[in-house]
Amino acid sequence: MTDLDALRSDLEAHADVPGDGARAVFERLLDALEAGDVRAADRDTGGVWRANGWVKRGILLGFRLGEIVDLSGDEFAFFDKDTYPIQRFGVDRGVRVVPGGSTVRRGSHIASGVVCMPPMYVNVGAYVGSGTMVDSHALVGSCGQIGERVHLSAAAQVGGVLEPIGAAPVVVEDDVFVGGGCGIYEGTVVRQGAVLAAGVILTRSTRVYDLVHETVIRSSADAPLEIPENAVVVPGSRAVDSAFGREHGLSLSAPSIVKYRDASTDASTTLEDALR
Repeated sequence: MTDLDALRSDLEAHADVPGDGARAVFERLLDALEAGDVRAADRDTGGVWRANGWVKRGILLGFRLGEIVDLSGDEFAFFDKDTYPIQRFGVDRGVRVVPGGSTVRRGSHIASGVVCMPPMYVNVGAYVGSGTMVDSHALVGSCGQIGERVHLSAAAQVGGVLEPIGAAPVVVEDDVFVGGGCGIYEGTVVRQGAVLAAGVILTRSTRVYDLVHETVIRSSADAPLEIPENAVVVPGSRAVDSAFGREHGLSLSAPSIVKYRDASTDASTTLEDALR
């Protein structure tokens, strides 16, 4: 039995009725999450992202075990479960946390080379890959999976999910550019190299119109909404297809893929060209 198999077995033994030693097992989970040895979701050989239900159950166990305590620092007051304190960094981690009120919660993985601009927040179970920038007012929600060299621009929101256990979190793969004020929610997967212009909102019910291939991309009962690799997505709108909608000139949000990046093209340059 590997160390991770043992951890999983120990967590499952405490999942329903936490017994003696539950806190010690839970601390092992937090350590494994922070080290990146275990993740709340993994990509299988077919490219499908799947939630690790036992990890999410372990995270929920921490809320059951914890008691509200004073976690305040010198400048700010915090009152939260003692099982989820603020994560502390040393210079040896190689992570830049610029002064100004950012917070990273215990149980999230922040790789070497990540830059955290104030104020930003990363929640428990999240994974943030090397070379990624989490800009001001950006959020990485619980269990959100962010790849390497991603730019989460100011006020970008990556939704979190702990329940239901089997629900896959939001995934943003490597080399994605997420523009300011974007919202990515409800298990959406943004594939490698994609570019989201400022203000794009993606949920499970969003229709994305691919103007290049003249298709409509939607989620299904079995799969989340997926933005294709290297797609350049901008905000758009579509007319409401009803007599009432036409009478009042109503429209709904309709993010649109206007082009696809070349492998050698810089994301910001591609976006600028697409929006001209």
